[in-house]
Amino acid sequence: MVEFPGTYHSILGCPCYAKFMAIPNYTYLKQKIPGLGRVITVGTSFQCAYECEVECYDHTVAIVTSEELAAIKKEVTEEAPNPKKSTGSFEPIEGSKEVLIDLSSPDGKVVRIGTVLSSK
Repeated sequence: MVEFPGTYHSILGCPCYAKFMAIPNYTYLKQKIPGLGRVITVGTSFQCAYECEVECYDHTVAIVTSEELAAIKKEVTEEAPNPKKSTGSFEPIEGSKEVLIDLSSPDGKVVRIGTVLSSK
């Protein structure tokens, strides 16, 4: 039995598995390779496999997030808005009506509501 510090059995590709006649078993995290007169078993622990999977997930999330951030930066304008520039006024639109919020209040606070509904 060989303890291998990694998620999977060893760092081998499919052609290498075929060449060494290795049989990976992902359920038990074991790999069996025929050796000289006996079978070589390479294994790892479930805890190590879980920690590696969490690390791979975190790394993937970081890569995707950085790519999304780069795409958002391209879409955003480079210039900051000018706070001194007037973008509009707060004039009431046509078809609005003032309604008192509280009839018993002496403050006379009002709210403007629209009297015309759109066709949508």
